[in-house]
Amino acid sequence: MTATVASPVHVPDAHPAPARPSRRLTLTVFAVCWVIYLAVGIYLAVDQQYFFGDALSRVQAAQSVLYSRDPHLSAIGFIFTPLTAVVQLPLIALSPWFPALTADALSSVIMSSAFMAGAVAVLTGVARDRGVPPALTLVVVGAFAVNPMIVLYGANGMSEAPAVFFIVWAARCLIRWVDTDDVHELVSAGIALALGFLTRYDLGAAAGLAAFFVAVVSYRRPQRTDKKRQRALIDAALVLAPAGIAFVAWALTSWIINGELLAQFTSEYGNAAIIAQSGGTGSTTTGQALGFSVTEMLIMAPLLPVLLAAVFVVRARRRRLYPLVAVLVVCVAVLGFQTFTYLRGSTFGFLRFYLTVVPLAAVVALLAVPATRLVPWRRLGREATLPTIADLRRFVYAGLAVLAAVAMVLAVPVTVAGMGSPKHAPQEFALRTVVDPDPRSVDKEYLDGRKVARTFSTERSLADYLDSLNLPDGSVLTDTVYGFAVVVRSRHPKQFVIPSDQDFPEILNDPVHFGVKYMLSVPDTGRGKSDALNLRYPTLYETGADIAVLRMEARNQGQDQPDWRIYEVVGDPGDPGGG
Repeated sequence: MTATVASPVHVPDAHPAPARPSRRLTLTVFAVCWVIYLAVGIYLAVDQQYFFGDALSRVQAAQSVLYSRDPHLSAIGFIFTPLTAVVQLPLIALSPWFPALTADALSSVIMSSAFMAGAVAVLTGVARDRGVPPALTLVVVGAFAVNPMIVLYGANGMSEAPAVFFIVWAARCLIRWVDTDDVHELVSAGIALALGFLTRYDLGAAAGLAAFFVAVVSYRRPQRTDKKRQRALIDAALVLAPAGIAFVAWALTSWIINGELLAQFTSEYGNAAIIAQSGGTGSTTTGQALGFSVTEMLIMAPLLPVLLAAVFVVRARRRRLYPLVAVLVVCVAVLGFQTFTYLRGSTFGFLRFYLTVVPLAAVVALLAVPATRLVPWRRLGREATLPTIADLRRFVYAGLAVLAAVAMVLAVPVTVAGMGSPKHAPQEFALRTVVDPDPRSVDKEYLDGRKVARTFSTERSLADYLDSLNLPDGSVLTDTVYGFAVVVRSRHPKQFVIPSDQDFPEILNDPVHFGVKYMLSVPDTGRGKSDALNLRYPTLYETGADIAVLRMEARNQGQDQPDWRIYEVVGDPGDPGGG
């Protein structure tokens, strides 16, 4: 008869590892999800020309490393952490033969779809590790995979996809480690969190909190050695050191090259500066900001508080809280970081910034029922405490399984509804005008959504126009504050002089001498105040600053984008210039 006692028992070192289940299912899940997310991404990018700014910006940064006038690795920039751009470099290297990889940002679509499919596969691995019943696995993993936020951010080339992948990977490793004491899981968790930090800054907070959790668990274990403190510190270091090294290396590199340790927070191109230039986050009080953050999370996981409370109570009674806490420390650190920075006005109120709540809900749902098999290990640690197997026929576990399934399935339609809110989903609400267009609609909200969906259409038309002029290299001077969308669309990126070019300051000071033919100008307002051309020539947009004449003006069709003016530089290359 199956035992129902669930308290952990110590397992000797010689205990044989359980047979590893076949990985065929995981690989199949990955392949199916990748194809689906990739197809959605191609549809949005190529067919609908629907783009997100950060995805285009990262493609342009990676493009500058290989195909700008002055290709070099530091052209990748230091505002964003580099991983999402770096992994696109092999694809972007093929862009001369397949221009859509950059012109339509397909390199980013391939990147994000692969990472999000990987996240679904790793989540399947969490269920496989613990022997979660197939029906519950299918519901939880399936609901996660088709959650509209997961599908969208698996398809649109943004950094959320790799961030979700590394979060789920780290959580899985820590869940394994609390039972097996397998040092390999700590090393893997540390690598996942380090790569996560190189994807998004908020995963640095997850690395710190995860290391603290590991230290506490190690110290509290009934160890067969009197060196508990040293063991706890070593275990914590295995988790924290990779992220710490990544942080120091990235910050020092940025400081050496740009003179800024954390450009995201101190640069005029970073989020804090953008928010200040844009007029704030929209929440005027701490209470409003906190309420907004909680609402964002509930949109994507409406029953998570109920599910989490139920799972916590049952696991506390079984003395099996460590696996639940393992996933909480990773996800809550990320969500807490985003909430804190929004409270401080250092980041925007975007729904995607709280996407971590979706994998959190999924892993908690898989932990709602006890394991029916021992988790696999490479080398069982000396302090391993594997649980006994519980009887899933008990009423309480059946009830938790139903609650977990309902929580995940209900989240899908609630998320769909929430993504239609301009207030809570300012970047996503336009999606309905893409997938379900209504050209005859005069509804203001719909028309606002169409304008958001047309964002970057003007910039792409500008790039096509400039390409049609067949200009030589270095003919167009522009900043990438707004100009990144023009540069990345162009089939001839070397025609642009951009800030990552090492000779940009000299050319900016004397465009006539260096043979610049055109200058792309934006209004000296909002984010345009940080545009290098406006800083050097404050009257350029209005008058041409006595060095250029207006060639063309383009009214912008997109949301929060400037009206462009193309100025033609006057004078011969041999003349002194610069005003």
